[in-house]
Amino acid sequence: MKHTEAWKRSTPNEIKIGLISISDRASKGIYTDEGIPALKNWLISALSTPCVFFECLIADEREIITETIVDHVDELGCDLVLTTGGTGPSRRDVTPEATLEAGTREMPGFGEQMRQISLRFVPTAILSRQTAVLREIEGHSALVINLPGQPKAIQETLEGLKDEEGKVIIPGIFAAVPYCIDLLGGPYIETNESVIKSFRPKSALKK
Repeated sequence: MKHTEAWKRSTPNEIKIGLISISDRASKGIYTDEGIPALKNWLISALSTPCVFFECLIADEREIITETIVDHVDELGCDLVLTTGGTGPSRRDVTPEATLEAGTREMPGFGEQMRQISLRFVPTAILSRQTAVLREIEGHSALVINLPGQPKAIQETLEGLKDEEGKVIIPGIFAAVPYCIDLLGGPYIETNESVIKSFRPKSALKK
């Protein structure tokens, strides 16, 4: 596959991240989208690795969601794609189905962990259908994760739960993302441990 100009990295470990907010009303300008700003702000605080963002606000349309995910991976060369919104049980919530359509393999552990975290706050967390997939094409692979739509829930699921002394009670899902990207052949991602401590086996650590 011929890579586009967008695939070039300014540094070898620069990570390309797609941020896709899915909302009928926000995409029509009825209200201001809060998903992408919340995601971007958290990632800027959490990552010590150089990163570049590709942002997109779209409606809850299954084909559009699938096409947008595919475009971010295949054309823009994103290593990580994070979606926000459209994961509930209403008929317009089709993000998980569209994500599975774009993926080559499912990574259900991410959705399971997000629900475990959210259940600490609200019993309706069991209604969430977030999932994650890998999209693997010739010469490139990416991780795609569905996140909640609310900024507070986005931070909680990414960062996890900590006690008053900052000790982790339940790990956030982002702790597993850097090593997953490693396994996909992507850049070596490092995090600010005050926000989120990533986990790698000792054999995978770089000095």
